[in-house]
Amino acid sequence: MVQFKIKRVYEDYAEADGYRVLVDKLWPRGMKKEALKYDYWAKDITPSTALRRWCHEDIPGHWNEFTIRYQEELADSSHVADFLDLIKPYPVVTLLYASKEPVHNHARILRDYLEIHLKE
Repeated sequence: MVQFKIKRVYEDYAEADGYRVLVDKLWPRGMKKEALKYDYWAKDITPSTALRRWCHEDIPGHWNEFTIRYQEELADSSHVADFLDLIKPYPVVTLLYASKEPVHNHARILRDYLEIHLKE
């Protein structure tokens, strides 16, 4: 079973991170591509641009609905199965995100979704 970790892209790399996956649609601000150690950029399983923008209008107020809508997008995505196949061989997968918000960020929703669907 894969163990998931979540980490901001601006935090230092650690060997214990395992397979590192950037889970933002946009490249992190101020981060040079050669400075970020990552193994895969999973743009196709991030929230849609419209959903992300809607959530950012009022993150705390939209959070519960955002969670539901993002899970629906994941359920409808053909890319999730491919991503699950990609990460299955790795004992540790770290989901990298850029947001300053440690609680209200999509990486947590994605982690929970992936954990459930890896068991299936």
